[in-house]
Amino acid sequence: MVRVMSIDDYDQVYALWTKIHGFGLRSVDDSREGIERFLQRNPTTSVVAEEEGKIVGAILCGHDGRRGCLYHVCVDEEYRMRGIGKSMVVFAMEALKKEKINKVSLIAFTKNDIGNAFWNEIGWTKRLDLNYYDFTLNEENITAFIQ
Repeated sequence: MVRVMSIDDYDQVYALWTKIHGFGLRSVDDSREGIERFLQRNPTTSVVAEEEGKIVGAILCGHDGRRGCLYHVCVDEEYRMRGIGKSMVVFAMEALKKEKINKVSLIAFTKNDIGNAFWNEIGWTKRLDLNYYDFTLNEENITAFIQ
């Protein structure tokens, strides 16, 4: 079952994130407070997939009023290849459509072969016409990668 994520899901979602090899978690943004702030700003667009009371997939999804963005898309390795990821993406995109968002983007690490194959398979377009830049405003927001 795919449904809207709430802050009550945080402990299970965080536990899922820490199981995904190569996953990057930020010390501030991915804390309970950081996720609660994100969900308050985007109350209807983030999703979880649940089987028998266990969260097996999650997507943080939000928008700025113009463009949607997917973050932390993941499915527990034991539950992959069942259509869960695609179902969550469709759910999140439908939620964005209801909010009149017309375009969605995401970032996938170049070393994330499984993730990149997934996005290509479900019809997303890899952009070759732009460069992605970012600037760190808070040096304490450190990214740790799950081994």
